[in-house]
Amino acid sequence: MKKNKLKIAFFGSSLVSAYWNGAATYYRGIVRALHERGHQVTFYEPDAYDRQQNRDIDDPDWAKVVVYEATEEAARKCLAQAAAEADMVVKASGVGVFDELLEREVLQLKTDDRLVVFWDVDAPATLDRVHHNPSDPFLPLIPQYDLILTYGGGDPVVNAYQALGAKLCVPIYNALDTATHFPVAPDARFACDLAFLGNRLPDREARVDAFFLKPAALQPEKKFILGGSGWGDKPLTDNVAYLGHVYTHEHNAFNCTPKAVLNISRESMARYGFSPATRVFEAAGAGACIITDYWEGIDFFFEPGKEILVARDGAEVAAILAELTAEKAKAIGQAAYEKVLSAHTYSHRVEQLEALLEKKVKQANKAMA
Repeated sequence: MKKNKLKIAFFGSSLVSAYWNGAATYYRGIVRALHERGHQVTFYEPDAYDRQQNRDIDDPDWAKVVVYEATEEAARKCLAQAAAEADMVVKASGVGVFDELLEREVLQLKTDDRLVVFWDVDAPATLDRVHHNPSDPFLPLIPQYDLILTYGGGDPVVNAYQALGAKLCVPIYNALDTATHFPVAPDARFACDLAFLGNRLPDREARVDAFFLKPAALQPEKKFILGGSGWGDKPLTDNVAYLGHVYTHEHNAFNCTPKAVLNISRESMARYGFSPATRVFEAAGAGACIITDYWEGIDFFFEPGKEILVARDGAEVAAILAELTAEKAKAIGQAAYEKVLSAHTYSHRVEQLEALLEKKVKQANKAMA
């Protein structure tokens, strides 16, 4: 692989739909930044989970999107197309259809001129899974990938992957896509003291109970808003308004309008640390005052107390809200906004990726010489 500008085949869950697809904005930010730097990305995604029926963007001009039927035959045709066209093939975690087949078969596309990469968008879940199941079919494949990328996890994830035989594991963290997330005018629909946006997932629900619903119960005079799929039958206090799925084009107003927005990590991500969710950078990019649950590595991204507010439990969330003035919230949001623009955009992340790939290629060429 000697080209500076790459043709990249990317197998992921979906680029065009955020419906039950928390990685959508991450994919978009990375792929758009790759395009802006001259690379060509073909994104292969299955027609599954009603995502195509709930698209929130059209096919973009910064990527070619190939939607394939959720069949093994269609998946194999996409692999053959990737083999014919790509300089680099990426298999992302959590495609949702034929993951085992894709993880196995993309490795057959490796050549001296083509890298094959596993890009883990939920490394804590993947690592927990293979640690608990020694017969997991992905486990023996880990050492065969040229590179493992993750969207979070820091040293704990890197060390865990390397212990499983990974040749190289590097986090490419979530970031801000400045083309899609930015300050806008407030929207009265989202006016409240604290808002949280996140789908209902098994390893998130208990933390939502603790960090969001408990503070709401403690402060009946304040208004709370809950967005995301799956919460429709969840018992809520009268001061919590449930919105359901919030489309990505509404995220800026959702983040700009409340006095503060809440980030709640899934349990596994909080345990591994260094795993800021995309919503943290989206909210910061809109100038929101963010309250986050505690996880190791927060200060790697934001300065606590100045650029982000940190709570270790629901009582601390309530205490922060009780003292938070509109002026202080605005100042914290502005500081977070300045930080992400200076250090945490997807352009920053792709520059890191390019340097990593250049080093990898040089090492491969040296070994072949």
